[in-house]
Amino acid sequence: MVLNFFDQFASPIFLGLPLIVLALTLPWLLFPSPSTRWLPNRMTSLQGLFISSFTQQLLLPLNKGGHKWALLFTSLMIYLVSLNMLGLMPYTFTPTTQLSMNLGLAVPLWLATVIIGLRNQPTHALGHLLPEGTPTPLIPILIIIETISLFIRPLALGVRLTANLTAGHLLIQLIATATFVLLPLMPTVAVLTAVLLFLLTLLEIAVAMIQAYVFVLLLSLYLQENV
Repeated sequence: MVLNFFDQFASPIFLGLPLIVLALTLPWLLFPSPSTRWLPNRMTSLQGLFISSFTQQLLLPLNKGGHKWALLFTSLMIYLVSLNMLGLMPYTFTPTTQLSMNLGLAVPLWLATVIIGLRNQPTHALGHLLPEGTPTPLIPILIIIETISLFIRPLALGVRLTANLTAGHLLIQLIATATFVLLPLMPTVAVLTAVLLFLLTLLEIAVAMIQAYVFVLLLSLYLQENV
């Protein structure tokens, strides 16, 4: 029976319980807990090196007021990377392919940056809606355009993450299906298709990490405008 290719993006249910809850909690169980010993193991050392380098790179363009978000951004980055990478394993489900979940992450964080800007520096935050030196007849039009661009930011965050992961998973499944179909008919072509599938899997691993970084980086840029 030929299944719909989009069935892989439907949240699986086992015994009436949605397995998306298990998929969302699994990354936290895989993180190594800090050791009380003076000399940590290799996993903890690599984790600390990654977190410190990423945090330093992320907070470089931010003012000191935005450094309070370091723990939140770093945790979000590690969480998204773990979800995206675990979703590439067989018989798993990728929660970040759901637009509702990505919007659930993007909208509150984006709204928090806007509220911080309106609370701390309302004149500067509202000044983004109208560029300096705008001709008087264009003022209402530019305000409407800038307001729409402001409110479309969380939608762009969620759609970007969803679209990239969905497209990669669909392409992998299409090429894998073609490989199995071509194997008894044209083995040479099937081998070449399998090599292409392997290269695409490596690309999807890079996309899983890059998209998580882009998600957090854009949030930090939105925060930079409001602190």
